[in-house]
Amino acid sequence: MTLPPSPEDHLREDHYRRFLKPYEHLARPFGADGFGRRAEGFARFFGTPTFLVGQTVLVACWIAVNVVAVFRWDPYPFILLNLMFSLQAAYAAPLILLAQTRQADRDKAQADADARHRETVAATTLKGQQTAQESIELLRRLINENTRLTQQVEGLTEQIHGKLIVEPG
Repeated sequence: MTLPPSPEDHLREDHYRRFLKPYEHLARPFGADGFGRRAEGFARFFGTPTFLVGQTVLVACWIAVNVVAVFRWDPYPFILLNLMFSLQAAYAAPLILLAQTRQADRDKAQADADARHRETVAATTLKGQQTAQESIELLRRLINENTRLTQQVEGLTEQIHGKLIVEPG
């Protein structure tokens, strides 16, 4: 059974997210404080189907009530409705631009971390290849030395054999 990762795991030197640690402050597009959380939620809500359908229903009801009703607070050409759209756009546009800018910062940070990771992997791979090449060269030298020693042992064995065994004759 494996244990779940601890919150400190990403601090280890061998953790796969160690290259992203310097960029953790970019995790929230508008900051980690209360304003940042609300602003991010507001900016994210603009692109949802809930917002689009809700705004469409609100505008349709606004127009229908102001065309049909006896009491019209915003008669045609719906200047108050246009003012509300302008106010919404005045707040939405900067929040969306801020979100895009921060997302670009996070993307750049991710790309930088990925590049550093690739460089580390390449350096580790190169070091491993160099170590393997040195090991191969050492093995070649050892094999050659072993062959030379084996030939010496064979020569010495023949000499000893020649002195111990007297040929009949």
